[in-house]
Amino acid sequence: MGMAAPAYYTAEMVRALPDDGNRYETVHGELLVTPSPRMWHQVVLQRLSYVLAGYVERHQIGQVLCSPADISWGPDILVQPDLFVADLDEVRTHSWENVKNLSLVVEILSPATTRHDRFTKRRLYQQVAIPTCWIIDADAHLVEVWTPSATLPVVERESLEWHPLGQTEPLVVRLEDLFRQV
Repeated sequence: MGMAAPAYYTAEMVRALPDDGNRYETVHGELLVTPSPRMWHQVVLQRLSYVLAGYVERHQIGQVLCSPADISWGPDILVQPDLFVADLDEVRTHSWENVKNLSLVVEILSPATTRHDRFTKRRLYQQVAIPTCWIIDADAHLVEVWTPSATLPVVERESLEWHPLGQTEPLVVRLEDLFRQV
């Protein structure tokens, strides 16, 4: 007879799960399990990462990173945002446990992640006051822009603008370029 799976997961429990190709996360004890992302997800992720990294490096405002990652704001929280901008001093420690201050988080929806990304993780990002969260629906060619106090997203269909605190020049991403066919 097998053992029952725990109903409440801690970050340490998630770190101990097998490396089997799935992505394991926990938000307030809820286990989130997703398979490897689709290729279209990865194409959009790579395009956005390239544009974002150039802007972040030019302005020296952080480090662009992507999953896999171990971002945790408590004992029952461990998330792996698809793409994010982390504080440079925290990244220089080379330890995930020190990475707490994210200025931008990006989640790209896939059939297996839509509920987790759009609700569970997005609400967590608002709770920990991530200044900007982009939920990208690559199939619908749109992006939901969330801020900590937003009750509804701003839906962008033509371009994204990210204006980090203290910067005079915003990053502008044309969605037509982001979603162009391969």
